[in-house]
Amino acid sequence: MIKVGEKAPIFSLPDASGQTIQPSETGRGYILFFYPRDNTSGCTKEAIGFSEQLQTFADLGFDIYGISKDSIKSHARFVEKQDLSVSLLSDEHDTLCETFGVWKEKSMYGKTFMGIERSTFLIMANGTIANIWRKVRVKDHVEAVLDAAKAV
Repeated sequence: MIKVGEKAPIFSLPDASGQTIQPSETGRGYILFFYPRDNTSGCTKEAIGFSEQLQTFADLGFDIYGISKDSIKSHARFVEKQDLSVSLLSDEHDTLCETFGVWKEKSMYGKTFMGIERSTFLIMANGTIANIWRKVRVKDHVEAVLDAAKAV
């Protein structure tokens, strides 16, 4: 499992417009927030929260990317419906989710299934992972990530 202090894996994924994004090539720090599903209550609140703080993070030298297994089309509808400004990347084959250790067995109402464990990674411009949040609760999470970004 990926740990703080390690180098983040290099990857590229398509965004909501179909453009291939490779965060490690920007020369900037970046935040990856993995979320279970487009247009669900918690995921919407999280994506809106990061969108509202996008410029603040940018001023600190960090880009923000939301990642789920949803399709490019689903991401495009989510962005339009919620007027999101963060980039949403599609990991339809869950390769990156597995690499970051967020593809987990979950349970709800006595049934088990595989899904994304809401997690966030703060990655420095040199590719080093500075902070990890796992099993994220949406309330106050964006503020916690912003505080961590200010502290590095």
